[in-house]
Amino acid sequence: MNAPLTSRVQRSFSRSFRSYHDSAGQQAQIAERLACDLHKTGAPDHFRSALEFGCGTGHLTQQLCARFAFDALTINDLSPEAGETAVAFGADFLCGDAETVPWPAQPNLIASASMIQWLPDPAAFLRRSAHALAPGGWLAVSGFGPRQYHELVQVGSAAAAPGLCGPDAMAAAVSDVLDVVSVGETEQQMHFPSPRQVLEHLRRTGVNGRAQRTWTKSTLSTFTREYVRQFGSDAGVSLTYHPTWIIARKPG
Repeated sequence: MNAPLTSRVQRSFSRSFRSYHDSAGQQAQIAERLACDLHKTGAPDHFRSALEFGCGTGHLTQQLCARFAFDALTINDLSPEAGETAVAFGADFLCGDAETVPWPAQPNLIASASMIQWLPDPAAFLRRSAHALAPGGWLAVSGFGPRQYHELVQVGSAAAAPGLCGPDAMAAAVSDVLDVVSVGETEQQMHFPSPRQVLEHLRRTGVNGRAQRTWTKSTLSTFTREYVRQFGSDAGVSLTYHPTWIIARKPG
């Protein structure tokens, strides 16, 4: 992640840290599904060591700890506030950009939920993860695909993450190193009473870190009018989530 983007994203998630956990319902569901699928597809109940990237307030950490035991668990996040998550789950905390911080050697599990879309090259991160795993290790990662927040893209917002990645691309990134056990995607819509509530949702979940727009009365009015015109219905205005995920295992 380039330095200016890293700084903006970090500030955005730090500002939203207190509101994120209760506001990020979609991300919570994604984390639960990822941990559940990891368990159902044959991962062991006990890992010697595990490394989670983008832990945030602990949606995935909580789900992993509910299903698996770890001799050593290291969790990472860009925001220093996530050190509280490490304390809550008895994990070691690795603060900083996942692309540049030093990774623990040969973890038996690398996991991440709703983080890799913030990287400019998710495939490169997945390949690095595949090589970093210990023999017999497991990878469980979710991101978001190209339909994520398509409404915002249509009305000209820059809030979308830079590294949207479909399941086929995720599988292709690791298939020469790992045995791909499962890939998947789904598309879900949330509805809000108005575009202002969409913006508030983005603010509370910190996912507007790329957006540098300073709203004026005129630009907000135009945004609102176009959003309602294109995506309004009796249910309100829509916001699309497009989660994608992969579970894979390293031979050995």
